[in-house]
Amino acid sequence: MTRFRFAEDLNVLPGLVALALFVVMAAAFLGANLPDPAGYPADATLITDIGYSLFDFTAESGVPTEGFLAAFELIDLVLVAALVGAVLLAKREDGSIGNPLQWGDDE
Repeated sequence: MTRFRFAEDLNVLPGLVALALFVVMAAAFLGANLPDPAGYPADATLITDIGYSLFDFTAESGVPTEGFLAAFELIDLVLVAALVGAVLLAKREDGSIGNPLQWGDDE
């Protein structure tokens, strides 16, 4: 049976960087002044207000919301680009799209 031996050419720099990052993040988290949590009114409709704020409409319940139409459209463009990229990557040289469930040497 051989004994366990520690590596002699150990590089501690990545570990020190990770430790320093942890200390910075912990100090930022513990030193943050967060506001008191605000509740949602009991008579407001949460799902409807989320839909209204997503499309930047005025909510019927009167709860102030922020508009997220620009973020919604940006996410839409990124997802469409990712879908088109996935289809282009899945295409074969002859232009056909292979069966992703078939495994073997059919290439």
